[in-house]
Amino acid sequence: MIKVFISLVKDSLDRITHGSKKYHLWMALLTFVMLFGMYCYSIQIREGLSVTGMTDRVSWGLYISNFTFLVGIAAAAVMLVMPTYVLKDIDFKQAVLIGEGIAVSALCMCLAFVVADMGGPAVLWHMIPVIGVFNFPNSMLTWDVLALNGYLFINISIPFYILFRHYQGKEAKKNVYLPGAIISVFWAVSIHLVTAFLYQGLQAKPFWNNALLGPRFLASAFAAGPALIILVLAFIRSHTLFVIPDKTIKKIALVVTIAAQINLIMLVSELFKEFYAPTHHSESAYYLFFGLHGKNALMPWIWTAITLNVTATVILTFHKLRNNFKVLYFACFILFIAIWIEKGFGLIIPGFIPGPFGKIAEYSPTWIEIGVTLGIWAMGALIFTMLARTAIGIELGKIRYKKK
Repeated sequence: MIKVFISLVKDSLDRITHGSKKYHLWMALLTFVMLFGMYCYSIQIREGLSVTGMTDRVSWGLYISNFTFLVGIAAAAVMLVMPTYVLKDIDFKQAVLIGEGIAVSALCMCLAFVVADMGGPAVLWHMIPVIGVFNFPNSMLTWDVLALNGYLFINISIPFYILFRHYQGKEAKKNVYLPGAIISVFWAVSIHLVTAFLYQGLQAKPFWNNALLGPRFLASAFAAGPALIILVLAFIRSHTLFVIPDKTIKKIALVVTIAAQINLIMLVSELFKEFYAPTHHSESAYYLFFGLHGKNALMPWIWTAITLNVTATVILTFHKLRNNFKVLYFACFILFIAIWIEKGFGLIIPGFIPGPFGKIAEYSPTWIEIGVTLGIWAMGALIFTMLARTAIGIELGKIRYKKK
């Protein structure tokens, strides 16, 4: 078994380090962006979080915004896992490993954004059980740590087992991976609900004290995640020999459509609650959508997100438009951007504005934050590229264990 594992590692490294000129340029670009991100992070480590746009007024910014969004992207893998492993829908079979690869890379980025937001890795020991002050089960943050790391383990172990068996030319045993697949379905829902509860549990932030926050987190996740999966599948099937049937993409598009429609309905419900009978707790929403006391830095962002969201949902709702793949890819792209804005600048930042005493301190990220953020996204893209290239090689039979 150890020999097979070592052989798999060697073959995977060979597969990852060889490719076309476009592949090497892509990997070089990601490496360059990662190095730039590391340079920006080194400045943050040396100077502290003062080099970011965050202050004691707005203490969560671009890092936590991306963390919140990516938790949803990771959770969206369940939309492929459940029909493939549990419901035995073969139309999703070709896409499930790609979806789980996206989940793994998204979770790695989530953890990286948390480390960046904490100021540096030296403080992580506080989050380690027994050694640090874990405060379990009282702290929602500890639940989030357990949920994310547990889900990461599940999304690594199940695909690894399946690919390891295929590498040996054998079929994966259902009784081995099915229990983990069923657990992952519930775990995926939990990682996003726990993140929503983390915000809802902060009583001093009325903008987040919304009963719809958890369900809307799931709806937006199940729209943006599969939308990204569709875009990735489109690229893979146009640049590799990996066969992904049209039926697979159409079924995933239906999932995106329903989730986007539910997300939009919940948005309308939230707007009604905030503006029909406004109270002083509605000031954050007023600041976000219309500006407050002459301050309106986030207004262009949220209205851009709503415009893109509505446009994408309308396009996806019409069957003929959704079945036109070029139109579908465009709709998925703008929906992905819309939800990134909505769950980032449209959710995290307004929660801090206005402050407890009514003061409005606006936030905008510095180039250090942007550099670190780009570096982490490049890291995630690099991880996914390596995972996908290895998985596709095994599934196509280009990587096989050779008995000596």
